[in-house]
Amino acid sequence: MSRPAVVKALWGAAVLVLVAGCSSGGTEDRPGTAPPTSASASATAPASPSGSATAPAGGRVAVTGTLTEGLKSPWGLAELPGGDLLVSSRDERTITKVDGRTGAKTSLGEVPGVVPGGEGGLMGLAVRDGWVYAYLTAESDNRIVRMRYGGAEGDRLGVPQPVLTGIPKGIVHNGGRIAFGPDRMLYAGTGETGRTGLAQDRESLGGKILRMTPEGRPAPGNPFPGSVVYSYGHRNVQGIAWDDQGRLWAAEFGQNTWDELNLVEPGKNYGWPEAEGRAGKAGFVDPVAQWPTSEASPSGIAYARGAIWMAGLRGERLWRVPLAGVERSGDPQAFLSEEYGRLRTVLAGGGGRLWLVTSETDGRGTPGPGDDRILRLEVS
Repeated sequence: MSRPAVVKALWGAAVLVLVAGCSSGGTEDRPGTAPPTSASASATAPASPSGSATAPAGGRVAVTGTLTEGLKSPWGLAELPGGDLLVSSRDERTITKVDGRTGAKTSLGEVPGVVPGGEGGLMGLAVRDGWVYAYLTAESDNRIVRMRYGGAEGDRLGVPQPVLTGIPKGIVHNGGRIAFGPDRMLYAGTGETGRTGLAQDRESLGGKILRMTPEGRPAPGNPFPGSVVYSYGHRNVQGIAWDDQGRLWAAEFGQNTWDELNLVEPGKNYGWPEAEGRAGKAGFVDPVAQWPTSEASPSGIAYARGAIWMAGLRGERLWRVPLAGVERSGDPQAFLSEEYGRLRTVLAGGGGRLWLVTSETDGRGTPGPGDDRILRLEVS
């Protein structure tokens, strides 16, 4: 289900303008360099040139339908008990409930205190024990809040209560992904807001992966006493997920050369700004996989069928990274290349089912009829 040919032609023209007038290092994802072409959703695409082995057989993606469409600047996605979804609008500051079977949309209203701008606004969502958690940009900072939902509230959100404040904000590199881990602790990916020194400063919450209790306190067992910092040396983390053994994986934007998928361990330093991609430098952790920035600009990730699935913004494709324990078991594979435009969020729905959110209405895409949408995927 490709976008109409006229949209593709306009997209190509817009690309030429953007390439001529945009710096590669100042935004979360750099504009593309080629017009979209249609490809089979279930075909296996060539592996990334950053790999060295032939991609393993068996990786497949089938788009089984569109759950809903007409979303504006969708960013975060979370599944409610029972299978319905919540999706945030970064720029409109709203949360919408989407029926997991019919796609019917119900507005839950605007979240107070959100101040959209650049890459900031209402971003990641998570759900736990009757609370909806949101990562958002406020007047003075990025922060995590939580709101009561369901029960007496019905299809309304309660008043936001601060969970963690003081995360640096900027026009770019705001991070924004949140998720509850297998340990029932809340994790958050943050960005260094373009101030590269924050990534190596363990006193700053910028350029980090954070781990906290549901109330926002430093989680038991964190590597730095009294701190929510779990790992550091990150540029802009927008993807976090756990494999079937409870290991944490994260995707982050590179600057000019390499985007990364990392296996995240407590207290480790992931190198930015001293290292981008595999550097082999003492004291820094090298990524498990890396991509040229033109092929990825990764946002959300999910784990299913023995692989990490990674949504690409500038790359306009869904990457599959097969895993064997803590290592790759083969080269990354690309699917849906330039079929649906920019891809923002991917969420595992159990078994081989994924939800995939497009991102054509975020100010950097070329929206076509129906954008933006949530797609149903079956993967293997």
